[in-house]
Amino acid sequence: MHLIELLLPLYDNDGAAVPRSHFQAVTAELTEQFGGLTAFTRAPAQGLWKDDRERTRRDDVVLYEVMVDSVDGTWWERYRKRLEERFGQERIVIRATPTDLL
Repeated sequence: MHLIELLLPLYDNDGAAVPRSHFQAVTAELTEQFGGLTAFTRAPAQGLWKDDRERTRRDDVVLYEVMVDSVDGTWWERYRKRLEERFGQERIVIRATPTDLL
């Protein structure tokens, strides 16, 4: 199995709050595609990185997870691009980790 994690920003690149409807759409899409999800939305995580000018940038993100038997890289790449457009981001992080159920 693989754990797929999506780090979704609460604000777009211009600093405007992402509409709640965007998160509702992701919930519906992932539940439809994979039969369920886990969303960690109550305590946003803080992401920090250096931009091209070496300035420290910050994102507040929530975490959505799905578990899959195999990773369809093509599907996830297309979906990531759609999310980047929807959420007004240069890049949204989606990562896959092999996992065992205990």
